[in-house]
Amino acid sequence: MKPAFGTSRKIALATTALAGMMAAAVLASAPARAEAFDLNALVEAAKKEAPINIYDSTGKIVEMAENFSAKYGVKATGIKVSASAQLEMIVREGQAKNVKGDVVLITDAPAGLAQLLPQKFVESYLPPDMADKIPAKFQNPLAITTNASVWAYNTEVHDACPVKNIWELTDPKWKGKVAFYDPLSKGTYPDWFNQTATHDDDKMKAAYKAHFGKDIEVGEDSATAAWVKAFAGNAPLLSDSDDAISESVGAPGQKEPFFGLMSSAKFRDNADKGFKLGLCEGLDPWPGWTYVKLGLIATGTKSPNAAKLFIHYILTEEGIAPQVKDGKLPTNPDIGLPADEPSGIGKVLDKLQQYDASTALEDWDARQDWQDLWRVAYKK
Repeated sequence: MKPAFGTSRKIALATTALAGMMAAAVLASAPARAEAFDLNALVEAAKKEAPINIYDSTGKIVEMAENFSAKYGVKATGIKVSASAQLEMIVREGQAKNVKGDVVLITDAPAGLAQLLPQKFVESYLPPDMADKIPAKFQNPLAITTNASVWAYNTEVHDACPVKNIWELTDPKWKGKVAFYDPLSKGTYPDWFNQTATHDDDKMKAAYKAHFGKDIEVGEDSATAAWVKAFAGNAPLLSDSDDAISESVGAPGQKEPFFGLMSSAKFRDNADKGFKLGLCEGLDPWPGWTYVKLGLIATGTKSPNAAKLFIHYILTEEGIAPQVKDGKLPTNPDIGLPADEPSGIGKVLDKLQQYDASTALEDWDARQDWQDLWRVAYKK
């Protein structure tokens, strides 16, 4: 597929070399399928090691670590750290050979593939007894969940989703009325732009025609780039947290609430804070998009068995349960979403735009280009 931006031969060659290094690093750390696995032996080995720390971008990691410690008698501490901060911390700790984060659960998959694995700051470990469960596309490197960002509206003000087509968000009607995560602050957003331009630009073109009644003229650029320019120029309200977006959209008592894009996990605010969030199920071409969370182990950890045990634990229904309640879909297909999951995302899983990890390195290479495009086009 044609990428969103032109890529020079130099960058293309670097990407090819990087892909080779990444593959070598992953193959070196991946366990053989025939490897014997003894969970009890792993538990006993883990108990002899120092306590571990786990980095994750959700506060649910605190509960998960506590549950793990209670189950196995292996001390673990969960620490909430944003994906961008994780990346910097892991690199600095690795360079200083002073690992503090033993297990890394990171949603910035392109950064993991482009920086962390090739430079061997981390390694991917797939528990041998999970080799026949986890789909191949999630194994190397190991992804533990598929997460989603979804479009949402305020159900107290609107009987149904007020937006039918993503191009409506470029119309004057929605100027300054859409809450959106700042793409300069979170890598998954420019990655989403690149994923769309690379794999789904035809759907953006079709959505344009459905809304405006004519074909889009984009020249050498993509329809996705045209949408990004137009949407950024329509003055969306930018935030550096899903919490703020959730409040802008769902807080009760508003006369003109924002429309917004946020993590499906924020729908728990309906019960916790009395918010009125509704999932925009029928939005054309997608009600939301997905990205993966990698589960990696710091190469310099002093507690490799405890780290492996934690990875095994979060691939089980018991271990990942706190995140599944927030609409995060485990890569272990034996685990489904609970019936009372608050966002209702289970009803639209087949409609979500799925992340394609095969072009993650292209996402990484194009990230700065998309951020530059956003920076130039954005108007307050």
